[in-house]
Amino acid sequence: MLNDMENERRNNNKNEDSRMRGFRPSLRGMMLVVAVIWIGVAALYGLLKPISNGCIMTYMYPTYIPISTTEGVSSAKYGLYLYHEGWKKIDFTEHLKKLNGIPVRSLAAECDRAYQGGPLERTFYREAYLGYKEGGNAGIADIQLPNQYANRLDWFAVDLEGEHSAMDGRILEEHTEYVVYAIHRILDQYKESHDARESDGAATTGSLPKSVILIGHSMGGFVARAATIHPRLRRSAVETILTLSSPHQSPPLALQPSLGDYYKSINQEWRKGYEVQTTRTGRYVSGPKLSNVVVVSVSGGFNDYQVRSKLESLDGIVPPTHGFMISSTSMKNVWLSMEHQTILWCNQLVVQVSHTLLGLVDSRTGQPFPDTQKRLAIFTKMLHSGIPQSFNWKMQPQSPWSAQVLAKDVKHTAVSQVHTLSDCPSSFHWNDDILERDLYIQTTTVTILAMDGRRRWLDIQKLGLNGKSHFIFVTNLAPCSGVRIHLWPQKGKSSSDLPSGKRVLEVTSKMVQIPAGPAPRQVEPGSQTEQAPPSAVLHLGPEEMHGFRFLTISVAPRPTISGRPPPATSMAVGQFFNPDEGEIDFTPVSMLLSIHSHKDIFLKEDHPLAFNLSFAISLGLLPVTFSLKTAGCGIKDSGLLDEAGDNGNNKLCKLRCFPPVALAWDPTSGLHVFPNLYSETLVVDSSPALWTSTGAEKTTVFLLLDPHCAYKASIAVSVTSAASRFWLLYFSQIAGFCVAVVFFALMRQAHARPIPSILKAVESNLRMPFPFLPFVSFPILLSLLFSFLVSQPFPPFSSFTIVSIICYLLANGIVILLILVSQLVFYVAAYLLVFIKTRFIKGLIDSRWQLWEGNFGFLFLHWFMNLSSRFFSLKVVRILRANPLFVPISAAIVLSMFVHPALGLFILLLSHALCCHSSLCNSLTASLRSHARKKESDYKTEGNYLSQQLKPKPGSPSKENSSSYIQTQEDIFHLRHGLLVLHILATLMFVPSLVSWLQRIGMHQSFPRFLDSFLCICLILHGIFSSESLLNSEVPLPRIMGKEVRLNLIYLIAGIYSYLSGMELAPYKVLYAMGAIGIISFALSILQAWTGATRFGRRRHWHRH
Repeated sequence: MLNDMENERRNNNKNEDSRMRGFRPSLRGMMLVVAVIWIGVAALYGLLKPISNGCIMTYMYPTYIPISTTEGVSSAKYGLYLYHEGWKKIDFTEHLKKLNGIPVRSLAAECDRAYQGGPLERTFYREAYLGYKEGGNAGIADIQLPNQYANRLDWFAVDLEGEHSAMDGRILEEHTEYVVYAIHRILDQYKESHDARESDGAATTGSLPKSVILIGHSMGGFVARAATIHPRLRRSAVETILTLSSPHQSPPLALQPSLGDYYKSINQEWRKGYEVQTTRTGRYVSGPKLSNVVVVSVSGGFNDYQVRSKLESLDGIVPPTHGFMISSTSMKNVWLSMEHQTILWCNQLVVQVSHTLLGLVDSRTGQPFPDTQKRLAIFTKMLHSGIPQSFNWKMQPQSPWSAQVLAKDVKHTAVSQVHTLSDCPSSFHWNDDILERDLYIQTTTVTILAMDGRRRWLDIQKLGLNGKSHFIFVTNLAPCSGVRIHLWPQKGKSSSDLPSGKRVLEVTSKMVQIPAGPAPRQVEPGSQTEQAPPSAVLHLGPEEMHGFRFLTISVAPRPTISGRPPPATSMAVGQFFNPDEGEIDFTPVSMLLSIHSHKDIFLKEDHPLAFNLSFAISLGLLPVTFSLKTAGCGIKDSGLLDEAGDNGNNKLCKLRCFPPVALAWDPTSGLHVFPNLYSETLVVDSSPALWTSTGAEKTTVFLLLDPHCAYKASIAVSVTSAASRFWLLYFSQIAGFCVAVVFFALMRQAHARPIPSILKAVESNLRMPFPFLPFVSFPILLSLLFSFLVSQPFPPFSSFTIVSIICYLLANGIVILLILVSQLVFYVAAYLLVFIKTRFIKGLIDSRWQLWEGNFGFLFLHWFMNLSSRFFSLKVVRILRANPLFVPISAAIVLSMFVHPALGLFILLLSHALCCHSSLCNSLTASLRSHARKKESDYKTEGNYLSQQLKPKPGSPSKENSSSYIQTQEDIFHLRHGLLVLHILATLMFVPSLVSWLQRIGMHQSFPRFLDSFLCICLILHGIFSSESLLNSEVPLPRIMGKEVRLNLIYLIAGIYSYLSGMELAPYKVLYAMGAIGIISFALSILQAWTGATRFGRRRHWHRH
């Protein structure tokens, strides 16, 4: 007897300990949870921190003229308007009659703001650098831009009711349908206006437009591309598309299956659109359907945290001969990174885009140029700066800064007999007589502190010794008007003094402009100011100076400063230097160590003017804070430092040295310029360590420092910026990995007996080396094998592997956090309910029963109980009680098919939650009853209140099977809790779509996409029919290689597929795996019900020992 009591006590204690162990996370789990919370808080702080982008506000005074719509338009809730600048009241009908400009259709995702492009002032544009892969065959140098614009742009806007098309594929399709209608309506409106002018006898000139220029912001850019390939769009109705911060590769939130599928189909049609149309036998049918369409994508750079530059790329969608992507940070006359909405009103970009669109118009016809290559060349000329998109002075045989200009000079040399080759405009003509006496520079560094009207001679052979074969020149003087640079074969007073066959080559046009920071202000009239920031830079390699003996720098005798009001001191610095002396490499180890301790670099005076900083880890992944402080500027012995101190030293040095400038290059987003670099976070909008990443991912920073000053540089990785960048870059990957983590945990639940808790299953998969390493490494190796089979370039293995492992660990931390929160809610609710039920309700009923008996309340309660018994005796109710899942399943399926899929999943979650709560309450109640019987047996106490209240009821588990009953209820809880976590993740994927659906309540509604509804129904089937299968050791599935397929193998395959979907940045595909499991579970249930076999095989029991 005593032995039996002791064994039962031990079993009860063991059950209690196992239950608490299933609730308490391990040390590994807690560390991951803490890491997730810490990185999340740091990322949130980095994202919410105010951003200063330097944009100037564009002010508008809009009047929107409605365009009448024809009857039968499906999307009647939307509206089409003509934009008119000004608040003066006008006659809409008369204004529409005068419509004769260039139609431009503005598309925006959530709001429509258009800017009017009228006649603009004359602007001088320099030659743009043209890469060898972009711009087609048209000659950029041959394109002449007009000084005045004879035509105007007619801006049309669409009111899309502010719908969030980025969250729902159905809304995106409806927007595309209406845009196609709007394009046709715009072209018809021009014909109606033309006919109205003819009927009134007014003069009609010019031809009617045949195409509309589409300008799309955010999802509006994708809608523009989708409308271009719509089967109902008229031929050649769209030939030019300009997108601003538009995701082209995939949606920013690729969570909804229908949205991802729509993106995939549109991009596939665009790839086919640039291919020659042939029959199945290879017979020629027609040329490419999109051969006349030009697409230019403008990204907002690193400040646009909603859409990354990787998503805005046109690679693989539009060939380089028909479009390109450019970042606003490298756009001429813009040079700024801007937020997602800021790109709509940033005046620097608005003006440049307006000039570009007006430059597309042929002045002879009044319509855009029909030639595709000419339009693309105009885009390239107007948007690209002269700075190359990559820079490496040691590997390129010719300086990339001026490859275009050099080729032009060589061309002119062959056909010209003049001695001096000049590419400066004729309006900037210099005579040699205006220059005063020449200066002969004997040092490798030349400094210009004033507009002295002198010409400085530098001996290339003498100053270029000891490997100093490169020359770099920075200035804030205006090229051509303020400073000119020539290469001379020999010394002479002028070009006419040279013998026949000798020539002087002017390289001024090779100087490229860079954005200059704000000009320094004078404290008082006549006082000296800080040095003005440089606005242009020139680099000459040894190949470009080959055959020439001297280099001259001619300075105008008048204070001509480019851009802003002239400061008190103008400046230019040139230097012959050795590239090896200016190279500084930052290894991955040094960058990671800088998180804890700053890395300091000391640069003495007479250092190289140019430094090439190479960061082994992309600054798009680990942004660094670069702090620069002047440590000296050649005034040590003047005695001024003792009086002024460090602050005075800094101010005095700023009077002598120009502000530092950094130029960062990234293969994805291009050029990033950081002027006035004294303390700045260097970051580029790259997307490294992805499955689609190719080539080297290091970031090169070109740093320009005045050699007259000594500097102390401090470099440290910015933790908040790195955290925010990591979440932005790899959110989609982590989302897919979270589902993979849950699938791997369900696999362990399906394999182990008894069923472990979902928390314990997740933590078991983190054990090193097994099974953690196989779960992490096998999908990575599988992705590399897939890249090899499809001839796709391999990603950088080390960074790709490390980042994938980090994302997988963070996904585990997120899942553990979700499990802990849900489990805490269940345990608190269950303990409260059991406590109230056992402590208060029974005593309350006993004490109040005699008081209620005979009064009105008792009679009403008696009547209500009789009515309830009659209701529950109905046949329909008895059938429903016998099949308790019929109502929730039916409601969930109906909501998923006809309302919204997320609502059906909410019912599924409620069913899981109720089942978890019920099983946990039963387990706790049975445990308390067993504990009460133990105390009654130990102490033999009569009248114990707890034992009386917990007296076993008829039908409750007996003493012999109480342990088995508790175990069964715990297994049910663990099983349904695992499915609950999985379906919570699935529901969260549909939440953005649900938000957009709620926004449309009260307006025109449409049924959900069939793909979304079908997958949600499969998820519901998975939640219902997978519950029993996990409680059994075997699932009767087909045999493979003589072995029976178990449910754990299915979960393993689903987890690997989800892992690959995350690496593909397509987390919506994990719903396909969930749906497949639901179909398998449902099919097995139907098969076993049809054959009459035992449901899911013979039930096995297990006990803990």
